[in-house]
Amino acid sequence: MIDLLGDKGETFGTQGQFTRDPLTGALVPVVVEQTSRGERSFDIFSRLLRERIVFVTGQVEDGMASLITAQLLFLESENPSKPISMYINSPGGVVTAGMAIHDTMQYIKPRVSTVCMGQAASMGSFLLAAGEPGMRIALPNARIMVHQPSGGARGMASDIEIQAREILRIKARMNDLYVKYTGQSLDEIERAMDRDTFLEAEEAQKFGIVDKVFETRPESEEEGDAEGSGGAPE
Repeated sequence: MIDLLGDKGETFGTQGQFTRDPLTGALVPVVVEQTSRGERSFDIFSRLLRERIVFVTGQVEDGMASLITAQLLFLESENPSKPISMYINSPGGVVTAGMAIHDTMQYIKPRVSTVCMGQAASMGSFLLAAGEPGMRIALPNARIMVHQPSGGARGMASDIEIQAREILRIKARMNDLYVKYTGQSLDEIERAMDRDTFLEAEEAQKFGIVDKVFETRPESEEEGDAEGSGGAPE
């Protein structure tokens, strides 16, 4: 076992144990923690949740949204003044599921720092932009993509017309929120959202989706997690 020193003097490590992610079926490492009360084991994501780190990984859909919102609400109940870090690697997904996560981020009292690793596309980029101003971060090789919402409709012409009006309403609402989060004009947002617009990390920073691009975690405690930001630089 590889032992590491925890923030409260306990030790924890991995022993070649794994569990399965209930959503993806992927193997997840189990961390074994040695405390004065004995030995406890956590899957790696539960252990990181104790450090106020939440992951948005893969398709944004209802099951994932339920897990993310539950974690955010739990962390608020644990400490309403301590920031939360949300690491995003997502191709996007369902608008309503993403809005559930977005609205919970805005609803809770803790500041939510967003960090893009890999990609944040479509609804993933929207959640990235919705993080606490000054605490939205991209890693240097991250890819960010924005575009307008898409969908399909079938049935009677009147039903298709209703669905078309609804998706246009969603498009207008998301454009307004991107204006709020990026500081760009509505015309600029509409141009960017008209088709798939891919941005490198530095381009996303200039566009206003993220505030900072970090290759390595800042070493200074003043710049890092001294205030308990879940490991995300502020």
